[in-house]
Amino acid sequence: MQKKIDLVLYDLDGTLQDSIPLIVESFQAAYTIVLGECTRSVADLKSYIGRPLRDSFARHDKETADKLTEAYLEYNLKRMKEGAISLFPGIAESLARIREQGIPQGIVTAKRKSSAMVTIEQLDIGKYFDVMVFGEDTERSKPHGDPLVEAARRFGTDDMGRVLYVGDAASDLLSARDCGASFALVDWTKMPKDEIGKLGPDYVLASLDEIPCIIRNAEL
Repeated sequence: MQKKIDLVLYDLDGTLQDSIPLIVESFQAAYTIVLGECTRSVADLKSYIGRPLRDSFARHDKETADKLTEAYLEYNLKRMKEGAISLFPGIAESLARIREQGIPQGIVTAKRKSSAMVTIEQLDIGKYFDVMVFGEDTERSKPHGDPLVEAARRFGTDDMGRVLYVGDAASDLLSARDCGASFALVDWTKMPKDEIGKLGPDYVLASLDEIPCIIRNAEL
């Protein structure tokens, strides 16, 4: 029986790994280092999560934005190497069970490869994925669908209707919608769940273990 979903792709931050607190901390540290204080609210900073880092600092002139980006990356990398990020409970076990069932999986993140691979290697989850797409791999990032299309292309399919993207933010949902993929919101998101819910995710997951059930129910 042919499956309607052939590839499951995951966002990284806030979906697989509990990194939202560190991201906010890194934003605040960057502003403090470069400008002496951070006057932006946590809600404002969180609204940029899942998008390229350059978008977060686009309100500033180029020189200031470059300094903020450099400070963010340096601080964030240091904290990641100190082990500041962990997986959400049960994620590794779920990824292993899904892989054992022969379901192809991949990562699509707006993070640069150099940053993303630090925790992917620390947390030993790279072995579960057939494809990984990072921020620099496409000219346009989320909320555009280009990164998902690139992941599907690398996997060997151009039918985005057979792709499921799992994420925690509005930018993830919009990226999936932009290219015709299905979207599943993780129930453990630390983003404004009600706001994302209004956008109409196809699924809401209490656990990644629900993914095989979604695929079985989607069979033609």
